Amino acid sequence: MAGQLPDNLPRSPVTAALPHLKVEQRLIVQGFSVVIGVDEVGRGALAGPVSVGAVAWWPGAGEPPVGIRDSKLVPEKSRDGLAASVKQWVSLVAVGHAEPDEIDRNGIVPALGVAAVRAVTELVGRFAEGTTPIVLLDGSQDWLSAVLPAPIPVVTQVKADRDCVSVAAASIVAKAERDSLMRRFAAKHPAYGFDSHKGYGSARHMEALREHGLTALHRRSFVHPQRLVASSD
Repeated sequence: MAGQLPDNLPRSPVTAALPHLKVEQRLIVQGFSVVIGVDEVGRGALAGPVSVGAVAWWPGAGEPPVGIRDSKLVPEKSRDGLAASVKQWVSLVAVGHAEPDEIDRNGIVPALGVAAVRAVTELVGRFAEGTTPIVLLDGSQDWLSAVLPAPIPVVTQVKADRDCVSVAAASIVAKAERDSLMRRFAAKHPAYGFDSHKGYGSARHMEALREHGLTALHRRSFVHPQRLVASSD
């Protein structure tokens, strides 16, 4: 079963500053015992994996850590500590990755599905028998239902990473883990500056590509050859 959230579920106004648990709580009232917030990071990067975070929330999990919000709004220096706080809060947390070769071979949307299935499957494997989960997915497109191996229902909500605690938490743990990977890659490939741009197409990154070419970390389908030709001006 897949779809968007029913009309009777709360929708946060555009001006909402902090995520809440209203959507998760309403899903529990509808009969589910666990809500799995899911969000992706690294979709538009030129190098490195695309990563999907999954955070399970259930009644009785307690108060979420202070500071949870969309990872894009969390300062980089604070993300690792906040990700650690999320893991202490709910413990049922996972991040799945799809590697550059998988992205090149299958395309970015199927690769998102691969990463998400890896994360969600890990969580579901740790659930107690009889748990009835539902996935709360950021965005308007359900790219997950078709590839989930188990019949887990999925609902989508635009700006769920902004408005829903479980999804915001998923974005934080995914971003923290992917950034950590990119910093490690930077140590192996210092000329590219992966620690600063995390694989996105910054001016420094493009200059390094023109000078040194592609590495095994690069998504070849994302790097247009014309962008690697230095200007003659």
